[in-house]
Amino acid sequence: MSTDSTSRPLCPMHRVDLPEAAPPRPATLATGTPVWLVTRYADVRQVLMDPRFDRSSLHAPDAPPLLVVPNLLDDPNGMVNLDGEPHQRLRGTVQRAFTPRAISRWRPWVASVVDALLDDFAVREQPADIIEGFTRPLPVSVICRLMGLDDLDRERIRHWADHALSGGAHTREEVVAAMTEFGAFGARLIDERRKSPGDDLVSSLVAAGDGLGIDERQLVRLVCGLVVAGHETTMTALGNIVVYLLTDRQDAWAGLAEDEDAAATAAEQLLRVVPLSEGRVLPGLIRRAVEDTDVGGVTIPAGDVVAVQTVSASRDPDVFPPGPPDLFTPLTSPGVIFGAGPHHCLGAWLARLELGLALHRLAARFPGLRAEFTDETIEWREGQMTRSPRRLPVSW
Repeated sequence: MSTDSTSRPLCPMHRVDLPEAAPPRPATLATGTPVWLVTRYADVRQVLMDPRFDRSSLHAPDAPPLLVVPNLLDDPNGMVNLDGEPHQRLRGTVQRAFTPRAISRWRPWVASVVDALLDDFAVREQPADIIEGFTRPLPVSVICRLMGLDDLDRERIRHWADHALSGGAHTREEVVAAMTEFGAFGARLIDERRKSPGDDLVSSLVAAGDGLGIDERQLVRLVCGLVVAGHETTMTALGNIVVYLLTDRQDAWAGLAEDEDAAATAAEQLLRVVPLSEGRVLPGLIRRAVEDTDVGGVTIPAGDVVAVQTVSASRDPDVFPPGPPDLFTPLTSPGVIFGAGPHHCLGAWLARLELGLALHRLAARFPGLRAEFTDETIEWREGQMTRSPRRLPVSW
């Protein structure tokens, strides 16, 4: 069984067949590397939180290959690939900016970005593409404002992001060229903010990094990683969620419009049931056992690679009720779509804020929003670590 199959089912993401939530079993990456596939909720949380499964040993001299083509995550000195004190030290440079309390202070201007985009979208000729007009520009607009990059060409950011998280859409040479350009941009940006700091996240990172003696190359990687991670996941999730809501869950539209808190609850459920990828193993969710460890009754030998499937764990019938969820009922167990443990996604609270506000205000502004697409007419954005619609025509 290959967990990185290049075939893509041409169906909405909420209908894809995912690996069954079952005990750990052998699987194979596209590189030919054997892995243990972990899909049950409890097992996934154990692997992500247990220090006997780490990231740094994935880059040891004896480590097997994980990626056919390199990407932004394939860096042994990047924060995602460090463990213990080195990881916590680097993570600490940015963690304070992404606490729930800090994120709550950004709510007014995130809401203003949402409203401005919806104002522009409302005057478009119908049917209008909601991907181009709303779901794609929203996350990149938010992260650019947060990082003080309002004057940066957004298409350039998307170009870097597409290559940074490429899953086969680009050659090794294309990825290396884009990442070299992206790194040079990050270095220039850090130099500029060091000389002329402002009230933005990059300036805060530079100040914190300099105070902690963070290596310059790590600081560049951190800034570039935030630019990409700050919008890629949210863009993908929002596009796929719109497909789900306008096809299978039109019953939820009025509830999203009615209450902002209810929309935030719905966003959690939607993240759980609408996956970002159709079963492929995401690089950030791979670990390696540093000693023999029991997971769900299966012994994972030291040195073996483990790939966790948070999308399968999010539908584990022993934890979450099967079938269509009540979107306005809070999760009965903590979600794992943003990971768990020391490598839990730093931007999770920002993503939640954006999705909740976007869904509430979109539904309130366009109560009659309807799909001008079908399952068969959706053109999919493929060749990345995730899959999402390229365009979605809608009317209202």
